[in-house]
Amino acid sequence: MEKTKILTERLIIRNYEEKDLNDLYEYLSDEEVVRFEPYTAMNLDDVKKNLEWRISSDEIFALELKENRKMIGNIFLGKRECETLELGYMLNRNFWGNGYAFEACSAMCVNVFSKGIHRLEANCDPNNAASWKLLERLGFVREGHLRKDIYFRKDKNGNPIWKDTFIYSKLNDRE
Repeated sequence: MEKTKILTERLIIRNYEEKDLNDLYEYLSDEEVVRFEPYTAMNLDDVKKNLEWRISSDEIFALELKENRKMIGNIFLGKRECETLELGYMLNRNFWGNGYAFEACSAMCVNVFSKGIHRLEANCDPNNAASWKLLERLGFVREGHLRKDIYFRKDKNGNPIWKDTFIYSKLNDRE
């Protein structure tokens, strides 16, 4: 697996390492942080298993603060067909509202487009206004609104709790 290291003004975007366990647990165990994810808050054993996957993956990257080397979140770049990647991101709640997600995603967009990626896609829960507003600030265009197309959880009677999805994309403007 090729090592990734991208530097921004305040961040290091890099592959995950064993040392990230406590920082990863800090945000994956927070119900507010994972509220829009397909999984619930994780216990320490779940986070250990998840970290193993993150270390072995070339699709998810840690966001580390330059100033104190604290890992505060991640960027996901899932491989899709036709020179397309799916962008996802998550940040420790203690660091929301400081521009870190914008800074990291901006740098990652520049990086992947410079390597010839044609298109970035992102899916977003319409109730997650902070996320879709970030995508729009990054220059992503909303291409669609899928109604009740997915569910991650079921109610107490076992019925799916359906959710809508916003679909966004950003094209490589260098082409």
